[in-house]
Order: sequence, then structure tokens, then C-alpha cells
Amino acid sequence: MRNPPYTLTMPARRTTPVVFSSPHSGRDYSRAFRRAAVLGQRALRSSEDAFIDLLFADAPTFGAPLLAAVAPRAYLDLNRGPDELDPALVRGVRAVQQNPRIASGLGVIPRVVSGGREIYRGKLQREEAERRLETWWQPYHDRLKMLLDESHSMFGQAILIDCHSMPNEAIRTLCRAEKSTPEIVLGDRHGTAADAGIVDRIEAAFVAAGLKVARNKPFAGAYIAQHYGVPARGRHVVQIEIDRALYMNEAALRPNNNFAPLKKLLNDIIAQIVELGREQKPLAAE
Repeated sequence: MRNPPYTLTMPARRTTPVVFSSPHSGRDYSRAFRRAAVLGQRALRSSEDAFIDLLFADAPTFGAPLLAAVAPRAYLDLNRGPDELDPALVRGVRAVQQNPRIASGLGVIPRVVSGGREIYRGKLQREEAERRLETWWQPYHDRLKMLLDESHSMFGQAILIDCHSMPNEAIRTLCRAEKSTPEIVLGDRHGTAADAGIVDRIEAAFVAAGLKVARNKPFAGAYIAQHYGVPARGRHVVQIEIDRALYMNEAALRPNNNFAPLKKLLNDIIAQIVELGREQKPLAAE
């Protein structure tokens, strides 16, 4: 029997327009996928936002749904559009326009993991790519859209918190020229995915907790923020990236001693975010 395409934890009662989503924390590495890959599971897991769903697991106790991936990111990337197929990986796909994510091997069916390491020895059949989209991508996004539509109907607006993690080495490299390395990066696609007031309040909550925060640099948000964030229609998306070194041993792929304290800190921040959702007046009705 196949595993469900996502896990959804609902609150006893929805009291906020906020929805939490963890699209890259899936860790169901099927036997078939492991056989098809030339990399070992440790290398495949380097793309995973490991344990992010567990860090945000208490969100439903604050009145907000939590949707989390089951399929791993190395198998299928839920933060890419269904048309972002890589012609270098999938047979029968033609390159239509320049897309930096596809060009780097990070399309909806990834060709590489971190460090540019190739996942497969050859190409995948187009039918296999379409099967993955139908089995895993479409159900996740159908459910996410339903949750956001429900929030908008119930509260006049929807606020999606898109939860991710970032490798410590990557963030240090990308922010080498900066005065300090951020521990949290908030992405709103430079103001196009969420109202500035919402992002300001979320940033203030992280700063008050003693964390170093950057906005949109180096991660501004990808497909989910671009597709679901329409602030003028009362639909807001804020992507949260957390430095993995804060809560896990990246080499050993396990939580470190700061996991529980960080989760407690995040619970305090989640409480403030859902209150913001209750307080925030909708900018416009559809």
C-alpha cells in the first residue's frame, strides 16, 4: 500500500487565517528510488529540510493547520512548478525558455543534490516524471490550495508560512560579503508575495527571540511564494529559512542538543504569528 502524498495535522478548531507548510521535509525514500539513484541515502538526504516538520509540529495547537511533504525533495520538489521539467534529465522534454533553477539541475524532478552531485546515471522516461507529478505534486498542491481557500473564506484572508531550512555552509558562502551571517532568512519575493506589515511583524518576532534575520537575501522564495502570494487579494506567503546548524548535526543527519530549545523558541514565535493573523485586517476582498 502506497504512503499518502502528504501529512496534514489540523487544529481542534481553526482560529487563525495562518497555514503552515513544510514542502521539503519529506523522508520517504522508497526502495525503487534508492535503486534508481547512484547516490547513497546520506547524499540524497542533503537536499532534505530535515526535521523542519518536527520543529513546527505544534502549530496546530495554536489553531493553524500544518501540511507536510512525504516524498523527499531529491525525488520531487514541491516548491517548483509542474512545468519545470529538466530536458537534461527527462526524455522528450524540450527547453522552451531559460530557467536558472532547471539549468542548475533543480527542476521539479531534481537532477542533482547539493554540491551538484548527479542523482541518476541516465535520463528518466517522461511517463515516470508525469507519474510523480500526478502521485505526489498534484495532491499536495490541491490540499494546500484548499487550506488557503478555506482560510480566505473563513477569515477574509490567508497567510501561508512556508517553512524551510538552509545548509550552514551554503548560507555562509552566499553571505560571505555581509557583516554577519543570518540565522533566519524571510522571503516575500521582494514584497510581491506578502504585505510588508505582515513580514515586519514576523521579522520582529524572530529578532526579539535573539535570532539574526535577513530578508530576501539570499533566498527570496520560489514557486510556492510566487504562485500563492497575491497580497492585493488578501493572500500572503512568507518563506522562512532556518540555518540547519541551529538545530541539527548536518554531517550525522540528526538533531543536536539545541533542537528542543529551538522548538520551544519557535513555539513562542508561532504563537505571535497566529495572533498576527487574527489581528491583521484583510487588505481587500476577492
